[in-house]
Amino acid sequence: MTEYDAIVVGSGISGGWSAKELAEKGLNVLVLERGPKLEHAKDYDDFKAPWQRPNFDWINQDELQKDYPIQSRHAGYAMHESNKHFWVKDSEHPYSTPKDKPYAWVRGYHTGGRSLMWWRQSYRLGPQDFTANLEDGHGVDWPIRYEDLAPWYDYVETFAGIAGTQENIPHLPDSVFQPPFDLTCVEKDFKKKVEQHFKGRKVIPARVAHLTKPTKEQMSLGRGQCQVRNRCAKGCSFGAYFSSLSATLPAAMRTGRCTVVHNAIVHSLDYDELNNRIQGVKVIDANTNEVKRYKARLVFLNASTIATAMILLQSKSKRFPNGLANDSGHVGHNLMDHVSGGHATGDIAGYTNIYYHGRRPSGIYVPRFTNIGNDQREFKRGFGYQGGSHRVGWSGERAGVGEAFKLANQKPGTWRMHLYSFGEVLPDYNNHVSLHKTKKDKWGLPLAHISAKMGKNEELMMQAAQQEAYAMLKSFGAININRGPDAPINVSTPGDRIHEMGTARMGRDPKTSVLNKWSQAHDVPNLFITDGAAMTSGGCQNPSLTYMALSARAADYAVKQFKANKI
Repeated sequence: MTEYDAIVVGSGISGGWSAKELAEKGLNVLVLERGPKLEHAKDYDDFKAPWQRPNFDWINQDELQKDYPIQSRHAGYAMHESNKHFWVKDSEHPYSTPKDKPYAWVRGYHTGGRSLMWWRQSYRLGPQDFTANLEDGHGVDWPIRYEDLAPWYDYVETFAGIAGTQENIPHLPDSVFQPPFDLTCVEKDFKKKVEQHFKGRKVIPARVAHLTKPTKEQMSLGRGQCQVRNRCAKGCSFGAYFSSLSATLPAAMRTGRCTVVHNAIVHSLDYDELNNRIQGVKVIDANTNEVKRYKARLVFLNASTIATAMILLQSKSKRFPNGLANDSGHVGHNLMDHVSGGHATGDIAGYTNIYYHGRRPSGIYVPRFTNIGNDQREFKRGFGYQGGSHRVGWSGERAGVGEAFKLANQKPGTWRMHLYSFGEVLPDYNNHVSLHKTKKDKWGLPLAHISAKMGKNEELMMQAAQQEAYAMLKSFGAININRGPDAPINVSTPGDRIHEMGTARMGRDPKTSVLNKWSQAHDVPNLFITDGAAMTSGGCQNPSLTYMALSARAADYAVKQFKANKI
């Protein structure tokens, strides 16, 4: 059995950070990735135009329905023939849900995981996000506060590269920024109008993990400046957007102390009851079904929220009959996502003599304003908006044939503005993932059974989000607004925001949480979890930046404990 200092399960955003930090601090690290190997740039297809590929790069509809019915529905226009290898085949990786509780589990099994597929929106949680559970009684209290994580946000942002603007918004703290992507003329005027008409609201450039002024360290890893090509969904050969494949894994590998094993499906963690430690990881080879074991003194579980919970639940022993580190009974429970459904789009008159240069990877962001200060609502927590403006009728959007069709598509049409909400979902013990009692996958492991639904609070929140989106567009003079303030709300299906969180949450009390303030398991001291499973609540901001900060902070603590022979 091969022995390492530390094993990291998963190579996505949090796994890449765990590997980098542990290796750079002197540990010999093994990364276990359940999917095949992808190589940066070599396995991307970001230099070919759609017309240089068969069928304009669209996937055959029969294939979509057979192999990618869930992945394609929630990947939207991002999924193409040239990048479909970034997503799993639903036909090969099934899971189950109750008939009345659909769930959209979007996954990428390969080197870098979903760090190749994320939309790179990067925001810190604010001070209010770490106290909300305590104040309104939903969920358990975070064992840390914003001040505990702030220096680690600084640290990961400096390495990753976040484009944005200093705004001094207390509930949306600023990051360490590279220069922002500029707003369009329409967005600049929209910002002025909204901030004049709605006290306490801000419209800011979206904060995105794209290099606009690369540092020496970033360039030393082969990363370069964003070329504003809008080819991000196909991978970025320039390494301009942050991914494990372009940034953290290369940093880990250059230490000479990191090894990555692919096609390694983790069956369970081997528990040593005598010493109350994990002594190794049991793995099934995805191609051969061969069972292997790897030994280590330290394990970081970064398999992603649902998969992490499944590994713990599968790791049963006499000491932990209900799953490893599960004395609390909370492993798999408190599953959260973000909620959407409140949105609006409208046409903007004028500005027809102005166009924009490049294809930004960003737009605008309207930070949360509900239940902040004097803006108190009937629901708990709040929402923010991602959005932007563009000119329609361009790049073949107008229908037709012949000369008239070609001429029409040489001219951009009117401007259009859209606002799309992302709201916080309250922690709920009843939203959970468990091991299916009878069904197994082709490797003999139990299927995930996911049971989750949005609650009344999320419905009320999205009704308000739609009303406010309409009001802001109306105040700007938008016309043909597609969603009126009283239009029916289709609250998003759990999972389809692809921000699943919470199945092994941090907390102060081992009876109601799985992890302590260092992301360390209460019950098993050499186990750390720093992916979305660790989240105690979700805020309304995109969570990946917080996963990065939690991973770096936990790794720093774990190495100190390791070197002191305490774990």
